[in-house]
Amino acid sequence: MERAVLVYTTWPSIVEAEAAGRKIVEKRLGSCVNILPGMISHYWWEGKIDRAEEAVMLVKTRASLAGRVMAAVKELHSYTTPALMVLPLENVDPDYHAWIVKETGS
Repeated sequence: MERAVLVYTTWPSIVEAEAAGRKIVEKRLGSCVNILPGMISHYWWEGKIDRAEEAVMLVKTRASLAGRVMAAVKELHSYTTPALMVLPLENVDPDYHAWIVKETGS
């Protein structure tokens, strides 16, 4: 059985996140995209500490599609270096896992 994963990324606005999330789901790269607005980030960038208000995006997908999800995020993103991480899932309800697999890919 193929593993399910979450692809974690952040976006500079809810508007940009929603537009990208819709495209990711339309392309069947993710069964679902969760967007969590209102995150505040403090981070190093170009030699100084920056602060930004961002939206978190979690893409529910198959492990075999994670690379394509990451490529789509890079293509759609306005950041030069977007945060992109694939998080393996330890345990997923079998019915929910079947739904993720059914709704992704061709």
